[in-house]
Amino acid sequence: MRSALFSAENLEKESAQPGMRLQNSKMLKIELNGEAMARVGSMVAYQGQVQFQALGSGGLGKFLKQKLTGEGVPLMKLSGRGDVFLAELAKDVHIVDLEPGDALSINGSSVLAFDSTLQYDIRMVGGAGMASSSGLFNCVFTGHGRIAITTKGTPVVLNVDAPTYVDPQAAVCWSANLQTGYHRAEQLGLGSLLGRSTGEAFTMSFAGQGFVVVQPSEEPPVAGSGAQEQQGGLLGGLLS
Repeated sequence: MRSALFSAENLEKESAQPGMRLQNSKMLKIELNGEAMARVGSMVAYQGQVQFQALGSGGLGKFLKQKLTGEGVPLMKLSGRGDVFLAELAKDVHIVDLEPGDALSINGSSVLAFDSTLQYDIRMVGGAGMASSSGLFNCVFTGHGRIAITTKGTPVVLNVDAPTYVDPQAAVCWSANLQTGYHRAEQLGLGSLLGRSTGEAFTMSFAGQGFVVVQPSEEPPVAGSGAQEQQGGLLGGLLS
């Protein structure tokens, strides 16, 4: 049987070392020998002796935070020995290596998988005291290990060396040490009163020294986010 489908670039990539690596730009391969964490529903194939256990948002504390904020990562634990292939709606997959002392803040919708050696928590985005269509909480990862994130299209990495503003649905992840806030991008005036809008009422602001990764697509607003945002001011002190 002959076909370009069976070309070398489409064949499974083998490695002598366990861990996660890119099978291609849209698919992650984890050569599992122990445990790893992955987004629920992201498994597209596996080989070997692998068990899957749903974890909700990663423990009772994170589960309660997710229920209150609408944010977080619905997780499953992968355990055993074998090859697991993960993907998310044909989005681009990128691998980030975290070293001790690193901290990465990331939208939960962009998390595909991560090593079980990493820790994460759900935290309120600083300065998010006004209403917007985006979530007010994100996941902060720390520790030593690899994390796979997804983007809709090829992203741009902005070096934050000046005040930087990003559409909340386009912000994928950023240095956790950056100061964040929400900025009113659209000025209220006659146009607003007449129902005219630029569609960019609020942007996220970033200041300090670090980076922010921006995808060329906006995640759709989460249903019910308005109610969640109204809760934000009341819950921020409880969840910090």
